[in-house]
Amino acid sequence: MVGSEEFAPAIRSMLETARERDPGSDRVSVDARPIGAAFGSAEAAGRVPLVAEVKPTSPTTAGEREDDPVELAERMVAGGAAALSVLTEPDHFGGTPGDLRAVRTAVDVPVLRKDFVLREAQLDAVAADLVLLIARFVDDLAGLTAAAHDRGFQVLVEAHTREEVRAAVEAGADVVGVNNRDLARLEVDLGTFERVAPAAPESVTLIAESGIQNSEDVRRMRRAGADGLLVGSAVMDGDVETNTRRLTTRQLDD
Repeated sequence: MVGSEEFAPAIRSMLETARERDPGSDRVSVDARPIGAAFGSAEAAGRVPLVAEVKPTSPTTAGEREDDPVELAERMVAGGAAALSVLTEPDHFGGTPGDLRAVRTAVDVPVLRKDFVLREAQLDAVAADLVLLIARFVDDLAGLTAAAHDRGFQVLVEAHTREEVRAAVEAGADVVGVNNRDLARLEVDLGTFERVAPAAPESVTLIAESGIQNSEDVRRMRRAGADGLLVGSAVMDGDVETNTRRLTTRQLDD
């Protein structure tokens, strides 16, 4: 794991909180809905595969939404989302495992647990179809990936560099997400995905994360090789169904 002193203060605070958070009490066993099949169904229906994020708040956005997470999730799916991401981090994002549990019960698409999972016991907080592991935060990426797989989770490993992509693939990740946000400075550069994506083999499901605001950004990421997109703020800022439909609608040059 990269030394935490290299991260922005907000990220250091999140990591400190995550290290202290109590793990789940009982071992989780998951019958996961496959993300690859969900992306394939979206493509077959003429939609851009989108993972829409239920995000009440964030250190990088202003304000907080107090909508029912289940209602938000259902509207995102109605707008064409192929999968959902639900924040379970309570202190900085306002999420809870209960939110994810309720959303996963209400929808039939894969649901990603978005949190700072640092050790095996924290996998047992709640069942999800995919669990996020952030490459630069995890000491034993291969071990934690294997532990997640043993519970039935699919694993999305988030990377920011070519080296982290290669580490994710070697660790056995089902999906690799390239985060356009630099966690050291919290700055976003869509060129990150374009530079990093070539390190991923074609066999890997590749997701572009962060900074995707509009259809032009969608096209740019897709041209660079993104199989799918993970979008939070651009979906949550306004009517989530309309925003999701706008981003999942194919353009002529897609």
